[in-house]
Amino acid sequence: MPLNESLANGLESMARLMDLLGEDSFKSAAHARAARVIADLPGDVAALASDRPSLLALPGIGPKMADKIIEFVTTGRIAEHEALLSQVPPGLLALLEVPGLGPKTVRTLWQQGGVTNLTSLERIIADGSILALPRMGAKAVEKIKANLTFAKSAPTRLWLGRAWTLAETFLARVRDLPGVAQAQAAGSLRRGRDTVGDIDLLVALRPGYESSAHAVGEAFRGAPDVAEVLAAGDTKSSVRVALNHDAGRWKHADGAKAPDHTVQVDLRVVPVAAWGAALLYFTGSKAHNIRLRERALSKGLTLSEWGLFPHDGDATPPHTRGITPVAADTEAHVYAALGLPWIPPEAREDHGETDMPGPWALVDLADIKAELHAHTTASDGLLTIRELAEEAKRRGFHTIAVTDHSQSSSIANGLKPDRLRRHLDAVRKANDEIDGITILAGSEVDILADGSLDYDDELLARLDIVVASPHAALSQDSTACTERLLRAVRHPLVHILGHPTGRLINRRKGLEPDMAALIAAAKEHDTALEINAHWMRLDLRDTHVRQAMNAGCLIAVNTDAHAREDFDNLRFGVMTARRGWVTPDRCLNTWPATKLHAWLKRKGR
Repeated sequence: MPLNESLANGLESMARLMDLLGEDSFKSAAHARAARVIADLPGDVAALASDRPSLLALPGIGPKMADKIIEFVTTGRIAEHEALLSQVPPGLLALLEVPGLGPKTVRTLWQQGGVTNLTSLERIIADGSILALPRMGAKAVEKIKANLTFAKSAPTRLWLGRAWTLAETFLARVRDLPGVAQAQAAGSLRRGRDTVGDIDLLVALRPGYESSAHAVGEAFRGAPDVAEVLAAGDTKSSVRVALNHDAGRWKHADGAKAPDHTVQVDLRVVPVAAWGAALLYFTGSKAHNIRLRERALSKGLTLSEWGLFPHDGDATPPHTRGITPVAADTEAHVYAALGLPWIPPEAREDHGETDMPGPWALVDLADIKAELHAHTTASDGLLTIRELAEEAKRRGFHTIAVTDHSQSSSIANGLKPDRLRRHLDAVRKANDEIDGITILAGSEVDILADGSLDYDDELLARLDIVVASPHAALSQDSTACTERLLRAVRHPLVHILGHPTGRLINRRKGLEPDMAALIAAAKEHDTALEINAHWMRLDLRDTHVRQAMNAGCLIAVNTDAHAREDFDNLRFGVMTARRGWVTPDRCLNTWPATKLHAWLKRKGR
């Protein structure tokens, strides 16, 4: 396991152990935040551990936390973690993975019910002794039983693309109902995380339509594929949905079937007057919300899902006492009242976004005007050159790059040199015949295991664009794959490094190169790094994108289109770019045609 991941897991474990032991919640939260910071580091934490000032410059890393990080990097352990582990039965941490079992409940089960693991929990449920514990009535126990069944069958987290489609299915059922003013996804889905644990939906009702909440809930719970209704109230509903997924062009790649999923979908219905505060709260992240609440308190205010209110010290929630909020109707108004610009959802991860002066100007879906990585029937695509070009033109693009696979990708019908030459002629002929769009004649060229490219330089020089990508030998060690990818990035005829790690989310880990070295080389050689927008790839991942942006690299957001519907994946690539704080000027796909084409001709020539 990589060092960053091991350390992040250890710090997260410490936070959970502290919660189970009832220790100070601020201390627990500090460890959880440090775990997120380390997990999201684009580079190796070992380099920071040898540079204490740089370590202390990370958000949320104080002197004591820095000492623990250095201890782990130096010794492979944290003594305090081991001390905490010695106080808690090891099986308790697994119970925290069961939906609905928070630290307080698990602590009660442990200290008053003798529960130490999943087996002992099932035993006290079976013999009924759990009913004697505080807050353990028959309904609560039935819910725990259902959650245990769900936890045993629940697979990996759901892909962003599949979660998006499912959310839209639910939202389409409620958007046009009487009184519905707003209906939107929230949570990690709105923040654009590459995988989603569950799906949060929010609906706002206009004044005078409070009775419509019942119809909204009925429509939500009656959606197709609902396997179980968990809650059925007018303002809050929860269901579980059974999904059987098609993994697209990868469904037969290794003989594996995409896993079925059971995912929870939650609905909240709020008055439109509280829409902004509720959307902000339910979008998260938790760490971002904590940062906003701290900021509110420093201004004499209190922030909840109902709005931003004066903090008067009364323990009763202000919205129940008829107190008028300072701001609640829109997110922008809440942020403004806190002295902040509106922060894009994808940036709300407590990575320093509240320190940014704003306004934010991240790349947006509407900014994308070129697709620089697409396939046709010449290799493994489903569209002809003309069909691909017409689809790109229909979507408002000024440029489409035809980049069919190179010869080593035999499984993808890669083109041998002679066939590529004929294909280039066909692409250029189509470019002459089709008005309103430029069709580039290129190739997605395999980066072979030793870092050499799949065509010789004479043939590469004939291409308008070269996207160099790894497809094989994806289990190379870090040193070997770093050297391999560096050779491609430094090659004078390579424009874009395609899906650099080759990962498939929930399927294949992919390469683990030294990203700092790769990014530095990309900057030096003016080679763009691709965010492959397919929801099974999203490669570069968001943390690497942020590192590339900090280094001054160019980014390409490409759909890797093989079919018409693949263009719809562009939104997920853009969300990943926004999570990495990519601005339009640094994204090739947003450039005007003259600027883009000039860069393609100049680069490497």
